[in-house]
Amino acid sequence: MKRFNNQTLLKTGMLLAFLFSSAISIAQKKKQPNIIYIMSDDHAAHAIGAYGGRLSTLNPTPNLDKLADGGIRFSNAFCNNSICTPSRASIISGQYPQTNGVLDLDIHLDPEKQYLPKEMKKLGYSTAIVGKWHLHIEPSAFDYYKVLPGQGKYFNPSFHEKGKGEWPNNKVKSEGHSSDVITDVTINYLENRDKTKPFFLMHHYKAPHDFFEYAPRYEDYLADTEIPEPSSLYYQPNWGSEATRGANDSLTNYIGTSVSDRHMYRNYNKFFHKDSLEGQNSAHVAYQDYLKRYLRCVKGVDDNLGRLFDYLKKEGLWENTIIVYTADQGMMLGEHDLQDKRWIYEESMRMPFIVHYPKMIEEGRETDLLINNTDFAPTLIEMAGGKAPEYMQGHSFARTLKGKEEKDWRTATYYRYWMHIIHHYVPAHFGLRTKDYKLVFYYGKHYLPESEFAKHYWAKQYHGIERETPHTWEFYDLKNDPEELHNRYNDPKYQDIIAKLKTELKQQREELNETDENYPEISAIVEEYWDTKTLTE
Repeated sequence: MKRFNNQTLLKTGMLLAFLFSSAISIAQKKKQPNIIYIMSDDHAAHAIGAYGGRLSTLNPTPNLDKLADGGIRFSNAFCNNSICTPSRASIISGQYPQTNGVLDLDIHLDPEKQYLPKEMKKLGYSTAIVGKWHLHIEPSAFDYYKVLPGQGKYFNPSFHEKGKGEWPNNKVKSEGHSSDVITDVTINYLENRDKTKPFFLMHHYKAPHDFFEYAPRYEDYLADTEIPEPSSLYYQPNWGSEATRGANDSLTNYIGTSVSDRHMYRNYNKFFHKDSLEGQNSAHVAYQDYLKRYLRCVKGVDDNLGRLFDYLKKEGLWENTIIVYTADQGMMLGEHDLQDKRWIYEESMRMPFIVHYPKMIEEGRETDLLINNTDFAPTLIEMAGGKAPEYMQGHSFARTLKGKEEKDWRTATYYRYWMHIIHHYVPAHFGLRTKDYKLVFYYGKHYLPESEFAKHYWAKQYHGIERETPHTWEFYDLKNDPEELHNRYNDPKYQDIIAKLKTELKQQREELNETDENYPEISAIVEEYWDTKTLTE
């Protein structure tokens, strides 16, 4: 009969304990959902069928619409700065711009502030990012990355890939349209991932970013279709203020790049039609071209998402994967005769946000909870089984995803655009958006002193960056004026509401570390014009 000494029994016990512990750990990890965070660039909510609006009749996004039908759609999701780099920095860090340090397109996010993938790794996830990154430094916190350099190219894009050398010399080439290539890369990653861990994957498209270079196969898409137009493309006598129009409309050819021939330096008509059209005719032809190019890029994204979703279903990943679809901001699609984003107006500030997770989220849900892009990281961390760290300024809305009510949730979300005039001639401004109202202050000055302008490439490319524009307020009653066509700041019946919103705005600026104590010239403007009673004072 074989005897076991104490040492043998001890070793056996330790081995059994280790195996038992490992089994529990593996079981726990299997219970954790996989997470795919999908983000397109500049994909406006009103260019998704599920969000309704004038473009929904074109059925531009059948795959995204199905995703929304099978999950939850957020109707009040907003960014805090509608421009690529700052918005992405807020999403990764869970912080507002003055806290994470990324105020404009030129500032990189400090490596230590790549908080979201770091927190996911602590929870046992393998982490990856594919596609557009646009934060100027190596996404070193991810286990794997294959990201576009800067903005990247629409066709035959190159990528920085982890494991192919030292950043930034680790470039690899590809062939094809970026939307197709990025989807291929993601599917390849999923095929070869570490299958012992749940995965957190950020899947980011370049499309439908500006210039809208679509794959050739979409050339005939919408070719014979008349795209519905917004009335404000042509007529909006009560919109805006001196900040956006100038005294007696003296700045209408300077503020806000246009679809029509309105803007003197940059308008879509001039870019594609070489000033051959004028007035309303220019607006109509340019708008049709602008929207068709844009929606062809959107169609390429949606078709590729159909391909990705089919893969997830085929591989048995669909049921246990949280799928988020969003964009880094919205997009002006001709509303107010404006292109691009940057503005606090609805089409620019609003983000699509759809979440699909069959194990938890009931089909066909919609919520008007007021969320912003600092909330995304805390929510994903909680859905992964963790708790959002205190250094994040955003808040988890996981209770909403679970069908419960949030406690002590915000009633207003803060917004600020810092860059002033650069690229699309948008004045610097900040404001608040509640469910029913919007209050905006245009302070109209860049945060950098004039002596710093010469150090930046854009100082030589754009006209009047150093020029201050008028300092005025705007106020919109969104419940009665959802298209923001009537600035009611001077209307006596709204003065009590405006006063309350100013109090809230001041409080949020202080609580969120968003004041101008480091920018004395701007602080002086804010102080001087804070109690302005009329637009002309």
